Amino acid sequence: MTIRPATAADLAAIDQVFRTTFCDTFAHLYDPADLSAFLGRFTPEAWAEEFADPAIAFQVGEADGKVVGFAKIGPNKLPHVAPGDVIELKQLYLLKSAHGSGLARALIDWAQDEARRRGASRMALSVFSENWRAQAFYKRCGFEDRGPVTFMVGNHPDEDRVWEAAL
Repeated sequence: MTIRPATAADLAAIDQVFRTTFCDTFAHLYDPADLSAFLGRFTPEAWAEEFADPAIAFQVGEADGKVVGFAKIGPNKLPHVAPGDVIELKQLYLLKSAHGSGLARALIDWAQDEARRRGASRMALSVFSENWRAQAFYKRCGFEDRGPVTFMVGNHPDEDRVWEAAL
């Protein structure tokens, strides 16, 4: 497994990793209309707009030359985090084939290093309240639970938890 900065040519693969991982993990929780509405927000144009934004950064993880994971950071928009020099880990997704490979740790290390390079002293993220595997991982990485936030999937409200770590 290797990590590298994403390029515009990676956006279709990033979208595929996102959709596959989200659906594999969460699709059973939602009405198909809610899931479709949520996924519909992630258009090629939306990915390209984020990729072009200098406040947002993407990193991809590869196995055998294929994108199997990615991380995205940007300005914090989460509650329960004191204002100041904080960057949000907006997305961290890996295909199941990459679980246990060390790729998630490499991507979060990159995210924290990049946040520090951008002048942040803290990182925040949100994670589904029942995604125990992810919560255990973030705890091992030094994050602490700060409180609930509502995450909408279509018209379905979920409880996510906001986590924060010093960098």
